[in-house]
Amino acid sequence: MIHSKLRSIVLLVLAEMAAMSLWFTSAAVLPDMVREAAISPDRQALLSSAVQLGFVVGALFFSISGTPDRFDPRRVFAISAVLAALANATLLVSPLGGDWAIAARFATGALLAGVYPVGMKIAVGWGTRDRGLLVGLVVGALTLGNGAPYLSAFIGGAAWRPTILVISLLAGIGGLIVLAAGLGPHHARSPRFNPGAIRLAWTDRRLRGTYVGYLGHMWELYVMWAWVAVFAALSFQATLAPDDATSLAKLTTFLAIAAGGVACVVGGLFADRFGKAETTIVILAVSGTAALLTAVTFGGPVWLTVVLVIVWGAAVIPDSPQFSALVADAAPPELAGSLMTFQTALGFALTFVTVQLAPAVAALVGWQWVIAGLAIGPAVGIVAMLPLRRRGGTAS
Repeated sequence: MIHSKLRSIVLLVLAEMAAMSLWFTSAAVLPDMVREAAISPDRQALLSSAVQLGFVVGALFFSISGTPDRFDPRRVFAISAVLAALANATLLVSPLGGDWAIAARFATGALLAGVYPVGMKIAVGWGTRDRGLLVGLVVGALTLGNGAPYLSAFIGGAAWRPTILVISLLAGIGGLIVLAAGLGPHHARSPRFNPGAIRLAWTDRRLRGTYVGYLGHMWELYVMWAWVAVFAALSFQATLAPDDATSLAKLTTFLAIAAGGVACVVGGLFADRFGKAETTIVILAVSGTAALLTAVTFGGPVWLTVVLVIVWGAAVIPDSPQFSALVADAAPPELAGSLMTFQTALGFALTFVTVQLAPAVAALVGWQWVIAGLAIGPAVGIVAMLPLRRRGGTAS
């Protein structure tokens, strides 16, 4: 059983990493696309935010239809990943920044709703006492996958088409890999969407606090992931040539996101031992502080900005799996699936707005103020999570 669990989790992690690399493909190569064709700021933002909006729509579809529950979740994962890879590959033939390219990003996001939540469903079937670690491994894989396009773009330089092709191929392969994973002894069918879950999310104190904490986390997360490369490149240009600044920004962004992937695993270990709510509070505090310090160093020493962005990247994501685990712990078993799905849908709906607005606000006040404003989310999250600590009388 132990061997089967290890083998299945390793395969799931590899599959999740490969499939979720599709998320930031356009963001990673956007500077190179803009150099090739004039893409308006609004269109640039849509290429990123369309993925979030697609994910929300996809999550609602999967929860209402009960698709992951009525069919083998490994097959749902595989089919979703392969189709998402094909949708992403259409960027190679779509007009840059055009309607078809944005539609492709929307479709990619919608299909990835059959990858990320379904991957968590497979993972938690392998254990209950180590739930924080299991979900942390899945989110860590997601995070490393999100950073992969930036590494590919750094290696490929200004040639963005090979990045699109390589990432699409890897995602398709990842979808096939998951078919070899097993389902654990705790795997069970979750209920279809129950409208009553929405009311419970705001009347139950533990669920309400977790939802608000998660929204504070999401306020910051995807703006950081989607736009930190742009922020870093502009900051580096104070002392570096534009091409060198862009190249270093890609590498820095990959290292930052990769650091977050590793931190998800560490965070899961700490959460299982010291408490999930306590772990999220510490992570939110570090992340918000890093955002403020990164904003302050805009245009300053390159090495300092690089270090702070990496620290920020390490702290911006490891609380995410613990919010999901907290919902699963607090929810009635028959509503856990619906509540987790809607938590994710609400968070990504928020990111659609924040990712889209970030460049518009930056054009008015500057990127350093946008980055500093992201610290508002962690501050709100900390206030929401404080009552959920173990010494506050609730299990976390």
